[in-house]
Amino acid sequence: MGKDKHASREELAEYPPETPSHGHSSGKYGTPKKYDPSFHGPIKNRSCTDVICCILFIVAVGGMIGVGVLGWMYGDPMRLIHPTDSFGQVCGIDENVKNASYLFYFDLLECFSSITTTVLNFGCPTPKICMSECPQNTFAPYTLLLQDAQKFIDELELDLNMWDEFICLPGFDPEAEFNDASGPYYQNLAKIFEHRKCATYYLPSTNYADRCVPAFLVAENASLADIFTTGLTNLQTLGGTLIDNDNVTSVFSSAVDKFLNLASVLEVVYEDFVNSWHIILIGLGIGMVLSMIWCFIMRWIAGVMVWGSILCLHAVLAAGIYCCVQQYLDLQGVAGSMDSITFEFTTNLSSYTRLQQTWLIIGIILCVVFLILFLLTICLCSRIRIAVELISESSKAVSSMWSTLFWPIVPFLLQTGVIALWVGIAVYLATSQQAMYQVFDATTSNFTGDSCDIDTFQEESSSDTFTADYNLTSNDTDLSCLFIDYSLPEYFKWLQLYNLFVFFWLINFVIGLSHMTLAGAFASYYWAFNKKDDVPFFALSGAFYRSLRYHLGTIAFGSLIIAIIQIIRVLLEYAEYQLKGKENKVAKFILRCMKCCFYCLEKFMKFINKNAYILVAVYGKNFCSSAKEAFFLLLRNIVRVAVVNKITDFLLFLGQLLIVSLVVVGAFFYFTLEVTWVNAVLPVPAVNYYWVVIIVIGIGVYLISKAFFGVFDMAVDTLFLSFLEDIERHDGSAEKPYYMSKGMMKIVGKKNKKMEEEW
Repeated sequence: MGKDKHASREELAEYPPETPSHGHSSGKYGTPKKYDPSFHGPIKNRSCTDVICCILFIVAVGGMIGVGVLGWMYGDPMRLIHPTDSFGQVCGIDENVKNASYLFYFDLLECFSSITTTVLNFGCPTPKICMSECPQNTFAPYTLLLQDAQKFIDELELDLNMWDEFICLPGFDPEAEFNDASGPYYQNLAKIFEHRKCATYYLPSTNYADRCVPAFLVAENASLADIFTTGLTNLQTLGGTLIDNDNVTSVFSSAVDKFLNLASVLEVVYEDFVNSWHIILIGLGIGMVLSMIWCFIMRWIAGVMVWGSILCLHAVLAAGIYCCVQQYLDLQGVAGSMDSITFEFTTNLSSYTRLQQTWLIIGIILCVVFLILFLLTICLCSRIRIAVELISESSKAVSSMWSTLFWPIVPFLLQTGVIALWVGIAVYLATSQQAMYQVFDATTSNFTGDSCDIDTFQEESSSDTFTADYNLTSNDTDLSCLFIDYSLPEYFKWLQLYNLFVFFWLINFVIGLSHMTLAGAFASYYWAFNKKDDVPFFALSGAFYRSLRYHLGTIAFGSLIIAIIQIIRVLLEYAEYQLKGKENKVAKFILRCMKCCFYCLEKFMKFINKNAYILVAVYGKNFCSSAKEAFFLLLRNIVRVAVVNKITDFLLFLGQLLIVSLVVVGAFFYFTLEVTWVNAVLPVPAVNYYWVVIIVIGIGVYLISKAFFGVFDMAVDTLFLSFLEDIERHDGSAEKPYYMSKGMMKIVGKKNKKMEEEW
């Protein structure tokens, strides 16, 4: 306290009104920066930071590559492209099914019974086999068995050729299994179908996209009369669906048409893209040029747009108040206008608009909003001017370093590589299906649910712990290890989760690298006393080098925090999905609260990370120190921070909205032949769905403008933090001159005592 008591007047003058005095410099708002005569921008003499996190990051990426190698060893993406049976064999390609090019589904309806199950398993959950040709007749053994089991079995014994009509899994002989007294299916034909060894039914089918689809859905000469034969009036599925002549069309059409229509639409859309790819590139190019122009002219239009928007908002509120007063006066003396408002749900709004009380309430609300907005504008006038000047100065900074506008290409390419790596590993892991076996109890003719290893099962069956392992009595030893299906082992799901986590980490790492590089370049601009001569020529490349050479660990640290939050959010989404259809209201409420909290936490940490990277780029300190200093610096200027952020977000939103709207509207007029002179120079390509092309152009332009404006936003944030530190460090004297622009000094009431004329 003694030191603070004797603080010089010059030291006290270093801090703006929003900053606590030196008497509280060590308080909860942190310690403001002090003057450093050797500081003239991003320091050159720095050391590596957060090395441990850098090592962890390298190990994590190495682990991701190791997971990818494991997936490459066991996976096969061809299973997702070409028809693949339940054994993981690609129809028409793999050796065992080289002459069987068509995929047959035991029950096609199961593919659409649960879209979620189908997507998660990368295919239809029903058994699938490869066939040399699709079935040409109707056969429903399971239905005939349910109708009259003894009669059907007698027919099988009399007509042995009927066994050949069964469609079963490769290597499974239903006749031999049914007559094998030592097998699990002896004299139990129903179990063959219930264990999905053979198809319960099939219909006359035709080839569509190398898959056997019921012919009456896709073939013009197929008829419903071909489906049901004599003595067969309906079909019974394992899922309990009863299909008869009245509902067969609706049951199959509602399911299969989704696939057929989607396939046809995708083919048409693909053709549209092939025919109009040059138009898409032109639209994206126009969006890029408009984004660059917008960043360049922001120095002149920022003030007009901000103050014009505020004025328009005041005018709209004033007009609303006037309308409410006018309506209130017009309703005086009108019958029923003095009734009280009864709040109830109704689509007849006139029941409210005819009441004076309605307009009185709306008018009061608008008056309160107008008064609050007016007072805020008056109170925050100087801070709004600071925000406008910062935006103008940021435009000058971007214009002086044109290379920063092309910088988004680098993180875009890096992120594209990360996404490609993640997708590739995810696909290989998802197709790393392995044969799964379960223990079958011949005594009960049921699977016990216990998994087993076909290679070691016989050895285990002779061990003393065998009966205890499978909860058996001493007499229950008639067990066998039977193949169930090809599916993913449980640990592959954890590998997918790890792959997703490292993906989040890598994506956020690239974003952090971009932020730190741009921050270093724009900080070089701000801390150059003479902006024309002192700004380094290779400011961007120098900042990029410093980030790679010294601060990969710091970027890894910040991105790790975001990645952990994001993976927790994914797990919360999964937990909420698992609770769907359940009545646990308390658990759902807690999950939603946690989702909200982690969403807010992610936004907050991204904000802190961004500002921490700025200070790391300038001073070369570690992540924790920089994050702490950035947080307290912003906290000491919280009102300025709020105003600058909101105004910047508003202007960038307007810019993106304007650019996307211009390009999309222009594309619409082009495809609808409204701009004849353009159509004469650039003919409209033949497309079926031009609105799909326009949507793609709109999304692409939005992403491009977002990338360009991201550079501009980083410039604003860097210059703003530098401005706050400039006020804390300097007092305008010859020894400690301000680095801010002349317009900024005028707004905050500061000036440099010497060389003022040279500014």
